[in-house]
Parts: sequence; structure tokens; C-alpha cells
Amino acid sequence: MKRLSTMQLLPGMIVAQDVFTYDRQLLMSKGTVLTDRLITKLDLYGILTIYAEDAPAKSEDELPPDEGDAGPSYSQRIQNSPVFKKFKADYELNVDSFKNALNAVVERNIELDVNTLLHNTLDMIAAGKGQIGILDMLQNMREYDDSTFTHCLNVGLICNVLATWLKLSPEEVEMATACGLFHDIGKLMIPHSIITKPGKLDSQEYAMIQKHPIIGYQLLQAQSVDDHIRNAALMHHERCDGSGYPMRLTGQDIDAYARLVSIADVYDAMTAARVYRGPLCPFRVIEIFEQEGFEKYDIEYLLTFLENVVNSYIRNRCLLNDGREAEIVFINKDKLSRPMVRCGEQYLNLADTPDLFIEEIL
Repeated sequence: MKRLSTMQLLPGMIVAQDVFTYDRQLLMSKGTVLTDRLITKLDLYGILTIYAEDAPAKSEDELPPDEGDAGPSYSQRIQNSPVFKKFKADYELNVDSFKNALNAVVERNIELDVNTLLHNTLDMIAAGKGQIGILDMLQNMREYDDSTFTHCLNVGLICNVLATWLKLSPEEVEMATACGLFHDIGKLMIPHSIITKPGKLDSQEYAMIQKHPIIGYQLLQAQSVDDHIRNAALMHHERCDGSGYPMRLTGQDIDAYARLVSIADVYDAMTAARVYRGPLCPFRVIEIFEQEGFEKYDIEYLLTFLENVVNSYIRNRCLLNDGREAEIVFINKDKLSRPMVRCGEQYLNLADTPDLFIEEIL
């Protein structure tokens, strides 16, 4: 039995101790066999680590067959596009400059240049706008990398998209982007050896990781930044139903920008690549938000985000879990994760067929 971060968990592992939410509600019982869906659920609830045991070894005849080459996927077509190649080059440059700037703040107490870092990000967004959406391009930047720097940049980009969808003013969109960029700055004050530790975390290490919102807030207090940016660092793990941390705030007591950042933060965590798979299908993430998220997140922000994500996939081809290919033709407002699809001449309403779901965007 060892304590593992959620990024180290694998399907088939066994939960070794009961897992509770921050308001002490039982989330998973000891002995639960982890699935990809359950691991993603841990991200939704902001669970950083759990005690788990390795999965029992599989015999050779239990291993999945090689599915062979199915041809270019939706992701491959995006990755081959000139717009994506330009975005990726700009993204990598931004990660490097972002890393250097934040390390200078932490290690040498240099003033944080919010405006330069923000406008570098805004320039990248402006250059990347076109037929391919920012979220689609981010979904294809998912080499397995749990870097705090790439996560912060991703969250800043997602916040920009969500704030735009909410029809906020240009100034508010910029503020949302900045809040996303710096929300996890507190993690940089925690030794890298703890953040990336492959083995068991002791109680002191675990407590230190949980303090990163407070550490980030304190770090930003010494900087000339807007209060919303400080609050986003402090409150991005708070939840509207009071189940978050570190202060268990509820509803409107949580800074509006922190409520926005919390959605972007969890979406980035849930869609991240894992050691055992590529990025998770957005429709699977949306389903988890529908089942678990409406009490925890600002409902206006969350509905706007989910509706716009699913609408961006209308007319896209997809793969169903039974192996059939289909085209997404209509979004069900009451069940966003289960649209109507067309398989050849047959129309299927996935809201009425619980055994069927979208496995992959093609």
C-alpha cells in the first residue's frame, strides 16, 4: 500500500483506504477497483493523492488485442494543420518564458511582470484563432507532462475561452486569463521532489501540498497584482457547496474569477493525458461534470462552458463504444454529454440509450 498522486494511478489498481471529500463525505470505499472514470472523478473532487495497491498481473490471454491502424484521427488531422503547428511553436516559447519568469519570482524575489506574461498569452491566442478552436488545439498538446507551468498556461487559455463565451468585457477576459495563469503559483514554493515524488507521500508532504493555495496567496501579497489574481490563487479549490479547501467557502463568498478558474483547472486536469492513455474524450468529461458538478461549481459558468464545448463538435464524426462510427447531429440541452448521432441512415438519441456513449472524436 502506498500513497500515490492521481497522475500516478492506473486502471485496475485497488483503493487501499476509504477516500473522503474535504467535507468528509465518503467518495470511494477501500477495495474499489479503479477505472479511468473513477480516476477522473478524483480530479473533479480535487483529491490530490490516495492510498492504493497495484493491480493484479493479467495473464497473456486477458490482454487487449492490437487494434491495428484505423487511419488518421481527428487529433492527427489537427496536428497536421499549419494553424496548429504555429500554435504549438508559440505555446512552447510561452511555457519557457513563463517558467523563467515564475522561477525568478520564487528564487530571486523579482517583481512579477504580469502584463508581459499576460500579453504574450493573449498574442498566442490571437494568432491561433481560426477554424480550429483553442480547446481543440490544447487537447492536442497533451504529451504526458504534469508540469505546473504547462498546467497554469493551459488554465489561463481555458479561462480566456470561458470568459469570452460568458460575454465578459475585454478587460474582464484579460483578468480571467491572468487569474488562470497564476492560480497555481503556490506549488512552485513546494519542493519539486514532493510534487513529482513517485512513491508514498508522508503526512507532512501531503499537508504541504494541500497548503499551496495559501502559499500562493502569500507569495502574491508581496507582488503588485490585482486582488482577483490573489483570490484565484487562494480560492481555486473552493467549491460552491462548501466541500472545497482551504476555507470551505460557499457560493458568492468565493471570488467570481476563482469560481471561473476552478472549472478551467478541473477541466484541464480531467482531460490531461495519463501514463496509460491519451487525452480523455471531452464528452466523457462533460458527463462527469453533469453527474457531479452542478452543486460544486457556479452553474451559470459551468453550463455556458459545457454547452459551448459540446456545440463545437456538431457535425464531427465520433466513435461509439460499440465500435460504430457516427456523426454528431444534435445536442440535447438536458443531457449535453449524450447528443443525437447518425449512423448511416439510422439516428440514435444517446440520451435514450444508456448503454451507448461517445468513446472518441474522429
